[in-house]
Amino acid sequence: MNAIYRLIRRCLLAGLAAALLAAPAYAQTRLVVGYQLIVGPFLTAIADGSFDKALKDAGYQVDWRQFTSGGDISTALASGNVPVGVLGSTGITSAATRGVDLELFWVLDNIGKSEALVARNGSGIASTADLKGKRVATPFVSTSHFHLLVGLEQVWKINPRDVRILNMQPPQIVAAWQRGDIDAAYVWPPALTEIEKTGKVIADSEAIGHASVPTFDGLVVDRAWAAKNPKFMAAFTAVLARSYADYRANSASWTADSAPVQRIVKLIGGKPDDVAAALKLLTFPTAQEQASKEWLGGGKDAGAARAFAASAKFLKDQKQIDRALDDYSAHVTDQYAKAAVN
Repeated sequence: MNAIYRLIRRCLLAGLAAALLAAPAYAQTRLVVGYQLIVGPFLTAIADGSFDKALKDAGYQVDWRQFTSGGDISTALASGNVPVGVLGSTGITSAATRGVDLELFWVLDNIGKSEALVARNGSGIASTADLKGKRVATPFVSTSHFHLLVGLEQVWKINPRDVRILNMQPPQIVAAWQRGDIDAAYVWPPALTEIEKTGKVIADSEAIGHASVPTFDGLVVDRAWAAKNPKFMAAFTAVLARSYADYRANSASWTADSAPVQRIVKLIGGKPDDVAAALKLLTFPTAQEQASKEWLGGGKDAGAARAFAASAKFLKDQKQIDRALDDYSAHVTDQYAKAAVN
């Protein structure tokens, strides 16, 4: 009996040891991170596995989920189904104003020249001074719409009522442009790339942003979730910091046939030449710049917080929100960017 007992015991111990070796060292936390059709180092770090490796080591497994619009991501954030996601600056403003407890912790890009006002050849528009009485299309309640109105009111001193501003989505803008139904349009690629072929850029969001506040895309996180998952936030932001520093050092090599651009195309589609061209229109702040007052640092005086306040006024005027918050600094944090610098 003792011999049989010892044999059974050895078999059980061997089976237990094999099971322990086969199992992961710890249970991983699964979560969804939502992204959109934008280009930049963030997508490259998704596509080349940099995030997955670092987050796995920290104990997390990510489901990278592409959303068709900022509104969908905003809804998912509000529901708690997606703790981390990509939103444009007007989308973040809208969500924060509606009570979604989120924090902007990384600026993915300064939209800059990637959104522009283009006058159609033959429209009679040589500069912004010629916009009065003209038909100008833009997607309403977008960053392009916001900067068009800011440009008219604050920069060019033109009453928006003196311009026929039409609400069109990018594909509609291209079709109307080709028919000659509009004189100008404020939009982003690929529609921007298409209308530039038979038009002239007369203003862009880089210049308007310098004169007022910038528009940008950012990564936001549910505040309570971030507080409970510091290892995720540290690992995630460290990958962002490395990928943005690498882009800054090697951006000239991100050509259409380069590995980073090919990875972006594989992830979101499109043509390599168009992706490479779109990258050059955007500005990608480094971790040091993120942590500064220009973007996330400085509390109420942070560039992002001031941009949200200006966006809120725009959204209220457009009747998209009922009220604006007195202060948007609670929805901006430099904590993780600062840690990534150190």
